[in-house]
Amino acid sequence: MKVTDVKTFVVDCFRTNWVFVKVYTDEGVTGVGEATLEYKEKALLGAVEHIKEYLVGKNPLDIEQHWHSIYRDAYWRGGAVLMSALSAVEMALWDILGKHLGVPVYQLLGGKVRDSIRIYVNGWFAGAKEPEEFGAKAKEAVKRGVTAMKWDPFGKNYLEISNKELDKALRNVAAVREAVGNEVDLLIEGHGRFNIATGIKIAKELEQFKPMWFEEPVPPDNLDALKAVRDKSPVAISAGERLYTRWDYKRMFDLMAADYIQPDISHAGGIMELKKIAAEAECRYVSFAPHNPSGPVANAASLQLAASCPNFSILEIMYSDVEWRKDVTNESLTYKDGELMIPDKPGLGIEIDEEACLAHPYQVHTLRHYTGALTDIRPAKTEFYF
Repeated sequence: MKVTDVKTFVVDCFRTNWVFVKVYTDEGVTGVGEATLEYKEKALLGAVEHIKEYLVGKNPLDIEQHWHSIYRDAYWRGGAVLMSALSAVEMALWDILGKHLGVPVYQLLGGKVRDSIRIYVNGWFAGAKEPEEFGAKAKEAVKRGVTAMKWDPFGKNYLEISNKELDKALRNVAAVREAVGNEVDLLIEGHGRFNIATGIKIAKELEQFKPMWFEEPVPPDNLDALKAVRDKSPVAISAGERLYTRWDYKRMFDLMAADYIQPDISHAGGIMELKKIAAEAECRYVSFAPHNPSGPVANAASLQLAASCPNFSILEIMYSDVEWRKDVTNESLTYKDGELMIPDKPGLGIEIDEEACLAHPYQVHTLRHYTGALTDIRPAKTEFYF
């Protein structure tokens, strides 16, 4: 079997653009991956083209060899652009291998250790501005069976936050906790906003609400700063969505800078790289909670991975999405009691519809985190997909 082509499909999805990668072979077996990299899609497409130059003509089943060669021969290693491109291609190669052998990818990773995985939802708060509105949205989510939810209550603050703004954020968290009761887990997102002193201050204020974690309290560029917050935080700290490969994670583990790690299957190197990172976390008794706010292909790959990792804890997923999500793939999710079942189809168990993808071409979107428009995450018309 030989690779004959590698194509990309960029699909507008309101808050960003999904980037799907499809690998074709001379035996008619194809594989799909996802490289969604918010707001850097054009750079990403160039990186995929470089990988295509290497991959065409080679056996797609030699996944480890290709990963190593593409990573090594890039010379300027790591970073979001190269690793997102490599992640998507690697996913697609696993998809091809699973289809070639007629088994789901989790079987190739050692088999399942669970039949379903717990999820927490993101995006449930779309359109909310005031604490009372967040509380109402949270109640709606719980009625749909949600048992864990994440959001960023900190407005457009960066590095520091005034007492007035902090008070509003805490009233926001209080409103959600009151709305959902104590049995639902709350996960508080920091988006890498704060300096050390502010991160510690907020963590101490959050303790009263018993959150599952406080995520990315400081910018991701300095793991010593993250460690400083964790050392004085009375609540668990999660981080790692903007770290790439096991080499970035080595320092995270050496410092024991987080209680939950959150590598992203679309950015940190793909399925096997996350499997290796999860194994490193397992021997340190650190929980594995992959970052997963992207599209349906990344979600499919994350499900296969999570099925095979003993220290997996919980998976992120978007609560609702653009109405054409159901058109661009054949995604089929089974949701029950706060968990998603692990699909058993060969490969990743998902296909893209190329024509449907082309019907929703690239649109320019920009970062909302520091503009006050963070909750404008969904269009007026959306669909729930689990």
